[in-house]
Amino acid sequence: MKEFHCGSLVPGCDWHTRHPEEAEVMRRAVEHMRETHGESTIRETMVEAIRSRIETKRDAA
Repeated sequence: MKEFHCGSLVPGCDWHTRHPEEAEVMRRAVEHMRETHGESTIRETMVEAIRSRIETKRDAA
């Protein structure tokens, strides 16, 4: 399971998402950045920053 916590990039933001596929986590994170944080243009540096903060979590038993 892949997981992204927006607060690791935007201090104070509690939003997070998880999904088995990194591409879906990225899609959700970019959508969140646009809708919540007003980022109209998502530059490659932002994509790289999001990607570098995606963690792999083991599913709870």
